[in-house]
Formats: sequence, structure tokens, C-alpha cells
Amino acid sequence: MPSAVRSGLAAVALSIAMATAAVTTGAMANDAWPARVSATFEVEFGGLSIGKFDFNSSTNGQAYVLNGGGKLSLLFGALKWSGNAEATGKVAADGAHPQSFGFSFNSSNKSGSTRMAYTGNTITNVTREPNKPPKEGTVPVLPQHLIGVLDPMSAMLAVSKGASGNPCSRRIPIYDGRARYDLVLSPKGTVQLSELRPSGQPATGYVCRVKYIPIAGHKPDEETSAMARSSDIELVLRPIPSANVFIPYSVSIPTMAGTAVLKAKRVDITTSGQQQIALSH
Repeated sequence: MPSAVRSGLAAVALSIAMATAAVTTGAMANDAWPARVSATFEVEFGGLSIGKFDFNSSTNGQAYVLNGGGKLSLLFGALKWSGNAEATGKVAADGAHPQSFGFSFNSSNKSGSTRMAYTGNTITNVTREPNKPPKEGTVPVLPQHLIGVLDPMSAMLAVSKGASGNPCSRRIPIYDGRARYDLVLSPKGTVQLSELRPSGQPATGYVCRVKYIPIAGHKPDEETSAMARSSDIELVLRPIPSANVFIPYSVSIPTMAGTAVLKAKRVDITTSGQQQIALSH
């Protein structure tokens, strides 16, 4: 798969993560975390549907378990990619506290995996297969880069609490096992959303402008520079007051090879009070 295409699809996954990344505010309470969330997203590239991504979470007010998986197919099936991820951690009044993260993938020409473990708020163990050294020119990842960062899956769990007001003002630190980067959100407006079946939830979404800030683990080449310069990455968050959360409605990411778009097709939420909420788009 061309590197530009891989970067665009990776950016989609990262944007899902930042769509629901942690906001550590004292207003969060353990019992406010949704008991379960199940979501299916469709992935498009260059206007064509190329796959889907599924995400599931469960929390009990103290701990969480997450899993997700995706499949992509390009050039009428000539190029294929599939991946699975899981994470565990604890939830508290100040947000999500990751404990472990794992990711594995298979593509038409390679496969690999990443495992990470935390001690406190610091990543203390990272294993990768194959365990290749960084390419020449890669910005080194230093010990300080692994403190106070979220893995991609845990970032997806720690949704913004209090589904009122604008959620598009925050900076999210992420480490995925190779690259350390920040995602910076800023408000860009609102948009009316469509539903296949009325859910009773507000149909106005908040549009966030997203800036990708590479910090370490990347090569400072034109592809990375183009992504960092871009002001056209957009994320739409939908407020769900009944669950006291925002959920990602869509992500749009222009790349050097085309535009990658991810859109929520169905989201099922079970609140801490066992209320069932179904969204279909």
C-alpha cells in the first residue's frame, strides 16, 4: 500500500481516538461513564467505501476493557489490511488511566504487533514485532515522551463529560508504540446531522478543526510536514445529553493521495443507569 495512503488511513484511526480523548476535569464522576458503547464506522478513501472499523467498550465505574478492529480493501481487493486492538485501565474522577495496550495487524505484504504496559502514568514497557530499529532520520523517542500520554484505544474511551457547551478546545497527548504526537482541537462551527431513525438526541454537531503535532518517532519528511501543516482535518462531535457524552459523527482528513473519511453508521450506548440509546446514520 502506498505510504501516503497508509498515512491517511492511520490519521483516520488517530482522529477517532482524539474524537473521544480524555478531558481531565473535576466534574467527571465514576458512575457517569457509560457502561457499554458499541460503534461501527464506515471508512471511505477518494469517495469510495474501503472498509469499516468497530469499537466496543465496557466499564464498571472502576475499570475498563476496550477492543476494536478494522478491515480495509483497496484496488478491488488487491491491497488488504486488517487490524485489532485492545486496552485496559482504570477510570477515576480525573479521567482514564491506561494500564495496557495491544495492537496487531496484517496486510498484503507484512504483519506486526505492538504491546505497551504502564506503571502509574508512564509507559514502562514497549515490545514490537518485528523489532526493527527506527529508520535513519527518525526523531528519537525519549523517556519524557512516555509520561502522561494516552494509548489510542484508551483515548477513545475517555469521552468528554457534560454534553453541553463546545468540546472542541483541547490538546491530546498520544503514543501509539512508535510515534509520539499531540492532536489539537479548536472550534470551527456547527452542522446539522442526519439520522436514519429519530433517536431523540440533538441533531446539531460541533465541528472541530484538528491540528496534528508530531513530536517524536516520525521522520521529518514532506509527508509528515504536509500533515502537520494541514488546517483541513475536521472532526464532527455529536452531543448525547442522555448519556452525558459526545460521540464522533465523522472525521475528514485530506492526504497527499486523496481524502480519507470515517463516518459513524451505528452507535449503541448503555448508560450507567442502564438506559439504552441507539443512533443510526
